[in-house]
Amino acid sequence: MATVASAAAAKFRLVFFAPVPALETCKAAIFAAGAGRYPGGKYTECCWTVLGNGQFHPGDTANPHIGSVGKLEHTEEARVEVICFGENIAREAVAALKTARPYEEPSYGVYKLEDF
Repeated sequence: MATVASAAAAKFRLVFFAPVPALETCKAAIFAAGAGRYPGGKYTECCWTVLGNGQFHPGDTANPHIGSVGKLEHTEEARVEVICFGENIAREAVAALKTARPYEEPSYGVYKLEDF
């Protein structure tokens, strides 16, 4: 399990999308990597989740987890936002997400946060 950097460490927000059936697996993976944990250990597994509808159109060389090549697909997905204290935690969380997610190409973004 990853260790948490100090409160002075750079903060990052990891945002990712996952199909609802894979949501808990993806969250467990990023939490095990140290995401969603505040320094001092008072709060862990912290995230914000909202449900929505995603769409994609797999091309000829795609190997989609759901849907079919050449056909527009709509599916219920969850958007998850989680804080990462330290660049190493953010990188480890992304690596864990890439291993846990069922999609051929994971949809995620990492944003560096400013402390005002």
